[in-house]
Amino acid sequence: MAFSLSAASHSLCSSPRVSLPAASSSSSPLVAIPSSSSPHSISSLRIVSSSSLFPHSSLIQKKYPINVTNRGSSTGISPKCAASDAAQLKSAKEDIKVLLRTKFCHPILVRLGWHDAGTYNKNIEEWPQRGGANASIRFEPEIKHAANAGLISALKLIEPLKEKYPNISYADLFQLASATAIEEAGGPEIPMKYGRVDVTAPEQCPEEGRLPDAGPPSPADHLREVFYRMGLDDKEIVALSGAHTLGRARPERSGWGKPETKYTKTGPGEAGGQSWTVKWLKFDNSYFKDIKEKRDEELLVLPTDAALFEDPSFKIYAEKYAEDPAAFFKDYAEAHAKLSNLGAKFDPPEGIIIGNDPTQGTPEKFVAANYSTNKKELSDSMKKKIRAEYEAIGGSPNKPLPTNYFLNIIIAISVLVLFFYFFGNNNSDDFSGF
Repeated sequence: MAFSLSAASHSLCSSPRVSLPAASSSSSPLVAIPSSSSPHSISSLRIVSSSSLFPHSSLIQKKYPINVTNRGSSTGISPKCAASDAAQLKSAKEDIKVLLRTKFCHPILVRLGWHDAGTYNKNIEEWPQRGGANASIRFEPEIKHAANAGLISALKLIEPLKEKYPNISYADLFQLASATAIEEAGGPEIPMKYGRVDVTAPEQCPEEGRLPDAGPPSPADHLREVFYRMGLDDKEIVALSGAHTLGRARPERSGWGKPETKYTKTGPGEAGGQSWTVKWLKFDNSYFKDIKEKRDEELLVLPTDAALFEDPSFKIYAEKYAEDPAAFFKDYAEAHAKLSNLGAKFDPPEGIIIGNDPTQGTPEKFVAANYSTNKKELSDSMKKKIRAEYEAIGGSPNKPLPTNYFLNIIIAISVLVLFFYFFGNNNSDDFSGF
C-alpha cells in the first residue's frame, strides 16, 4: 500500500522487545507505496517468540523480570499501573531530538507513527480489533505489509529508546517520535497526550489493506474511502497530506520516484530518492506551493498529491494552505494529534500531558531584528528578562542597587594617588611619560 499516512497489558514491562542493530538509513520516504519486495528483510533479524520482532531477550528478562502467559499478558508485578511514565516521556523526547539531529530521520519517524495509527477503523468498536495507535506495527505480520516497506529501519531506531525507557509503551514512543520530528523540522507544536496501551501479540495485528495507495484509479475517491473510515474529513486529509513536505520516495522500495535528483544526490543521510520539496527536511507549506506551480520536474507529485488540486473540495484547502502557512500549521497540528489518538486505549483514560509548563511560558526565540539599533525599544519579553536579572542581584525599578561604601572609598583614594603621581611635580619638564 502506498501514500503513507505520512507517516494489551497495563504493564509496560510486558511489551515484548529485543535489541536490534543500529539503523543504517534515515532517508525512507514519508509515504509507503506498493512494492513487490522490500530491501529490508525480516529474515535478517533474529525472530523468536510468537513471531514478534521484539521478543524478550535474556538480558531484558533479567533486568525487568516478568512472567508471560501464552496469551501474551503479564502476570508479574509492574512498577506502574499507567501505560507510560511522564518523567520518562520528557527525557525520551530530548533523546529523540538528539537522534533527529544526528540521523536526519524525521520522515521515517513521522511515517512510523502514522502507519501505526492509520489502521484504525471507526466502524469497529472493540480494542484492539479496531486498529489504530497500539504498536501492533512492531510485530512481524504487520511490519511485512507492503505499505510498511522500509519501516524496519524506524523500529531499529526506536528500540534503544525502549530499552532506556522501559516505562514508556511502544505506542507512545512511536507517536512521541512522530510529533517531535514534525516540531524539530520547523513545524507546529502538536497538542499530544500519552498513555497508549500496547497490544501484546502478533494475532492482534490488523489485516493488510487499511492504508492508502499512491496511484489508485480514482485518487480522490480512494483517499476519502480510506480516511473517512478513520473518521477524518476533507480538511484533515489535505492538511495531513502536507507532511509530504518531508521525505523522499525510493523506486526500489515503492516503485515511485527517481533514483536521485539534484536535491537528494548528496543527502543528508543516505543519498538518493525523489523528494516532494526542495528542502525535504524542513516542515513548511512548500508542498502545496510546489504542486500548485508545477514548475520543477525534479520534485515528486504522486496521483494522490495531484488530486488535492483537482478535486473541488480538496482544492479549497490546498489553495488556502499554499497561500497561508499559519492556517496550514494550525490545521495540521490538530489533524496530526487526532490521527495519533485513533483507536488508542489510554491508561489513564484521560491520557498524560507532558507539554511546556504554562507558568514558565515558551522561551523567546532569538531574532536579530528584535535587537537591532533601528528598533525604538526592546520587546516586552526582553524587558522582563532584563528586569529579572537586575532584581536577581538586588536591584528593582524603584530602588537602586545598594551602595558599597568601602569599595567607593578605595576607588576614590586610587584616583587621587594617580592624579598626584602625574601632576603633583610642577617643576618637572619631562613629559616623556605621555
